[in-house]
Amino acid sequence: MAQTSVNIRMDAELKRQFEAFCADMGMSMTTAFCVFAKKAVREYRIPFEIGAEIPNEETRKAMEEVRQMKADPSLGKSYTDVDQMMKELLG
Repeated sequence: MAQTSVNIRMDAELKRQFEAFCADMGMSMTTAFCVFAKKAVREYRIPFEIGAEIPNEETRKAMEEVRQMKADPSLGKSYTDVDQMMKELLG
């Protein structure tokens, strides 16, 4: 099978850490990337979960805003009746 080269740009510190990890696993970075590529192609998916910090920054800000509103009722109004809330919102 013909070989080809792939250039990957990454943070120098990440590269150092990944090289150390690969060495601990008994493989080169090239082998690790080939393992990833083969598994991704075979399964037709990214072979691991990719996620964001949960909750993300926007959600954390919204949660903090709700906490503040609960602590200080003058910052917002709460409802126990959805119909009443909609009536006031739609005016």
